[in-house]
Amino acid sequence: MGKIIAIANQKGGVGKTTSAINLAASLAALELKTLIVDADPQANATSGVGINPKDVEASIYECMVDNVDPYDCIVKTDNKYLDLLPSHIDLVGAEVEMVSINQRENKMKAALADVKKEYDFIIIDCSPSLGLITVNALTAADSIIIPVQCEYFALEGLGKLLNTIKIIQNRLNPDLAIEGILLTMYDLRLNLSNQVVEEVKTHFKSMVFSTLIPRNIKLSESPSFGVPAISHDAESKGALAYLNLAKEILEKNQVEAA
Repeated sequence: MGKIIAIANQKGGVGKTTSAINLAASLAALELKTLIVDADPQANATSGVGINPKDVEASIYECMVDNVDPYDCIVKTDNKYLDLLPSHIDLVGAEVEMVSINQRENKMKAALADVKKEYDFIIIDCSPSLGLITVNALTAADSIIIPVQCEYFALEGLGKLLNTIKIIQNRLNPDLAIEGILLTMYDLRLNLSNQVVEEVKTHFKSMVFSTLIPRNIKLSESPSFGVPAISHDAESKGALAYLNLAKEILEKNQVEAA
């Protein structure tokens, strides 16, 4: 039975999609069957693994709003261990359309219930908001990874997200755990980056992953080629960092790679 990990932070530009694509690709590289669920209307995780959102006929939107079987929506990627449940711009309207639906916070959980047994890991890329789609993702998830960029406003909004997580735990998903806080866009040369790392580790201690995700040109370039960084340049610092993160998560969850 697969573990569902949501990657969420209502703050934009912190590396959610980059982390979702590259963590999933790294798990797949370790021969763990992995599914990316693109729960962001921008569909960047979809295009980031080489699928054109305009060619998507059925997406997570149809699964949640029209109860379409997710098996009819899942598409294969170039990696045989990595699949995608794509997104589409239609997802923008889902929050409004779902307002009158019964159990609306549980629609994604219901959609992934059967799929879960087919995968070792399911990684959900959330949109930069705390709206109904993100609430659905956190209700469906076993745990959450919170990306935090190594910049001045790093901790801004983190309290609000942690408060939302508590509400979800109390009302919708008591088993939701924090997998860890992931420090992204780290630049060793900048005092500020090092200060942010120290500050976050002081505040959150063991909740912070040991792996730091660096600022890396290959991580920035790879989406334009429609591939994860590990396929674009497996020796790049960015690709190696996400591989280390995948290994850290496997060790934490006592899962052995192939």
